[in-house]
Amino acid sequence: MNASIILDAGFRAAPRISAIEVSEILRITNHANALKSQGQDVVVLGAGEPDFDTPDAIKVAAISAIERGDTKYTVLDGSRAMKQAVQQKFEAENGLKFALDEITVGAGAKQIIFNAFMATLQDGDEVIVAAPFWTTYADVIAICGGKTVVVKTTEKDGFRLTPEALAAAITPRTRWLLLNSPSNPSGAAYDAEALDKLAAVLKRHPQVWLMADDIYEHILYDDAVFATPRQVAPHLANRILTVNGVSKAYAMTGWRVGYGAGPKALIAAMAIVQSQSTSCPSSVSQAAAAAALLGPLDIVRERCREFQRRRDFVVAALITTDGLACRTPEGAFYAYVNCAGLLGRATPQGHRLTSDIDVCRYLLDSVGVAVVPGTCFGLAPYFRLSYATSAAVLEDACKRIARACALLQ
Repeated sequence: MNASIILDAGFRAAPRISAIEVSEILRITNHANALKSQGQDVVVLGAGEPDFDTPDAIKVAAISAIERGDTKYTVLDGSRAMKQAVQQKFEAENGLKFALDEITVGAGAKQIIFNAFMATLQDGDEVIVAAPFWTTYADVIAICGGKTVVVKTTEKDGFRLTPEALAAAITPRTRWLLLNSPSNPSGAAYDAEALDKLAAVLKRHPQVWLMADDIYEHILYDDAVFATPRQVAPHLANRILTVNGVSKAYAMTGWRVGYGAGPKALIAAMAIVQSQSTSCPSSVSQAAAAAALLGPLDIVRERCREFQRRRDFVVAALITTDGLACRTPEGAFYAYVNCAGLLGRATPQGHRLTSDIDVCRYLLDSVGVAVVPGTCFGLAPYFRLSYATSAAVLEDACKRIARACALLQ
């Protein structure tokens, strides 16, 4: 039984959650924040949340919705206005056309992913996920009765799934390939050519659907052009679900609005799941999200340039730190740091570091920097550092990390 579940007399946890913990990312972040509240000097680089505020125009749209009295239930999987905004976003930014009944809106992209798996997975169905991957994927798949098939990527391949590895992982039980680009935690991004090669493999396996998690679409660097599978492989359109949301690009994590677009039958099945869980997303949040999607992208691009400046600083600092290496990410706002060079070294207290978990504990205990071990993301020995915070904080954190590494023997 999961040790994190407090057992009262007569309580019995359902088997579907008995092996699942609360997100390790949240646990580490909460622990670090608790240390801060106790007066300890801690820098928290664990959470995937932009430090920017929600743009003013979006706030105004929400306030206007409240003043108009738009505070009632909407259609259970998204208001017409919100779906129209999603429709226009896909056509204007991605060249994709969807009917309104091919679009769904939920309380965050996480709910869209959950709804899709709950609506489609039978016990034992397999979902292929490339490691490193966002920790939630495997847990959601497990809750929905599926089995996560982890395919480990390499730095040599840019932390990207290769066509050969995908082909080798597919079995008669494979139901989905889940692809995240740009990626949390590695920052790896797939261009149109890479997506086309993966699509060619899927074409040979008509039972395999593709879920594209595009939540970091607008956080892409070095003038790279974003590509999404439905755009690259229209011949697979009848088995692609494209997932996105407003949390990352528009700094709207707390508004809880995500959306998806795909085949009508899938969207209808997902609506059934949502109807018996949360029902509609917040009406006010939908009004704000619609304004975000229909508004100009100027502030999004400006913030992306700031993220790129932070990325460049962090990578430069880390690669000059003894024992660390770091590939330059193409997108998102994370550095996935190779700490293999620290393993086997001893702390000033004589404790030998044998894993990335040890490294992360050492950084928190010795210099007060909280990062997330790569073990949580399915690929070790690494740690994920979020640079979605100010330049001053990042400079301080990198100096602390360098100091901690220098103390190892």
